[in-house]
Amino acid sequence: MNFRTIALLVIVAAMAVLAALNWTTLATPSIISLGLTSFEAPLGLLMLGLTVLLGVFFIAYVLSLQGSVLLETRRHAKEMTAQRDLADKAEASRFTELRVFLENQNLQSHAALIARIDAMELHLAQRAQESDNTTAAYVGQLEHQLRGTPRVDSRIDPI
Repeated sequence: MNFRTIALLVIVAAMAVLAALNWTTLATPSIISLGLTSFEAPLGLLMLGLTVLLGVFFIAYVLSLQGSVLLETRRHAKEMTAQRDLADKAEASRFTELRVFLENQNLQSHAALIARIDAMELHLAQRAQESDNTTAAYVGQLEHQLRGTPRVDSRIDPI
């Protein structure tokens, strides 16, 4: 129990002990004035009854306040759950968008790489063809030199 609860219990117990010890004084009738009229009744018991009634109203107020706080807390918890679900869905959507973006980037990179490899293969094939042609020309020139047939060089102008 916390300090406030203990203090309230001590005060209620002290009031009960005082009322029990002074019951005859509390039950003694006296004249009570209400302004326009007056009547005879035990003032102590009347005041004690009003105090008990005030305590009952106070407890009812505290319980209703606590109930409304609990309902409000429950409503906030539901709203927080809904907001959390919404945030989770948004985050999942962002992850999906990121995955799609990365897949597109990967496809573009892959296409660019394939295009570059194709260009390099074409260039390599051209170079290989040029190399084959050059080698064939050298071999042809060597054959002509070995057979002893003079070869006319088309690059040289005869005078």
